[in-house]
Amino acid sequence: MIDTLLSHLTTEELQAGLDHVRLSPSDGGVLDLIVRRPTVNERELLEDAELSLIEGLVGDTWNRRRSKSTPDGSPNIEMQITVINSRAAKLVARDESRWQLAGDQLYIDMDLSTANLPAGTRLALGEAVIEVTAPPHLGCQKFVARFGLEAMKFVNSPVGKELRLRGLHARVVQAGRIRQGDRAYKV
Repeated sequence: MIDTLLSHLTTEELQAGLDHVRLSPSDGGVLDLIVRRPTVNERELLEDAELSLIEGLVGDTWNRRRSKSTPDGSPNIEMQITVINSRAAKLVARDESRWQLAGDQLYIDMDLSTANLPAGTRLALGEAVIEVTAPPHLGCQKFVARFGLEAMKFVNSPVGKELRLRGLHARVVQAGRIRQGDRAYKV
């Protein structure tokens, strides 16, 4: 079960942390956390994992969930992997033990902005390569419950969307193993 009991930050507190997020490296960012979602509201923290062209993060529920973004409800390949900036996760979660509440799979200390990583950009990560896709990754009701309404407004603001503070979607284009501590490089 996921613990959500911690006070939420105010808009001013979130804004105060923005400069630190903006200092994220534009390339060569570190993979700080890998999170598998085996069932709804469950998280497994992994030191290493396998990325698959078919399954995404092996053992994650992405390929078993219904999608509102496809006509037949099948999993959307454009939303196979979710990536969030570690600094943004730290800001909204307030404590590293709560990062996984964001619901993303990969937490990378890297500038995820649309200017730095436009759709189509490929990132080598360990043995795998992922490609940034176009669908926006936005805060939702679960995000509000875990981090507060102000956090959702913050990540969904024009600046939040430009910096992709809520993260980005990607798909696996080269399968392979990834490990916590791997560097993510543009290819």
